[in-house]
Amino acid sequence: MHFHTFTLSHFHTFTLSHFHISTLSLMNLSLSSTSSALQKRGYETLVCASGAEAAEAVAREMADARIVGFGGSMTISSLGLQERAKALGKEVLIHGDPSLSPERKMEVMRGELTCDLFLLSANAMTADGVNVNIDGNGNRDAASIFGPKRVVYVVGRNKIVDGGIEDAIARVKREASPPNCRRLNRRTPCAATGECADCSSPDRICHVTAIFDRCPRRTSTLVILVDEDLGY
Repeated sequence: MHFHTFTLSHFHTFTLSHFHISTLSLMNLSLSSTSSALQKRGYETLVCASGAEAAEAVAREMADARIVGFGGSMTISSLGLQERAKALGKEVLIHGDPSLSPERKMEVMRGELTCDLFLLSANAMTADGVNVNIDGNGNRDAASIFGPKRVVYVVGRNKIVDGGIEDAIARVKREASPPNCRRLNRRTPCAATGECADCSSPDRICHVTAIFDRCPRRTSTLVILVDEDLGY
């Protein structure tokens, strides 16, 4: 009878490699599952392995657009899509541009409601495809519901929660609102402590909560899921 002999180092190498492959497979399966759930809810979907791949997909979406609006997303900004749109000769609408006067900012936000392509991310999304976004003015939520000819979300895997709507809202209040308040120099308790106090501060950014049970009927929407942590 012949026995195979494995050293301990061989055993560990095989096990760790196998674990790494299994982890990646599970992650991909999770995104594929969420993609399928979104399709059942009426969305077009695409799963990308990286932010760079997602950026290329968004650039393809820009091809037929003359006016591209941006929803104030750190995910979108991190992928260099504003610069990409400008390089392609698109008219860009960025209401978060600090050089805008208050009057011009309002004009830009209204323009985003009727642009050809509106780009944003989700603050949180349940694994079964319910999208949750929380706004201060509601302009981003409004543009993602109705108006633009095409809406494209880019959603990193870190935005997806295993629980339900309450878990998604909790994720926004815990992971997104505090850093956004700090980024925007808002004087809120969460900016100071990192924890939501359900405050009544004049600087509060959580005024409008949009829960998308299904894709809005008259809004062509693509959700790009990315196997990478992106944004808040």
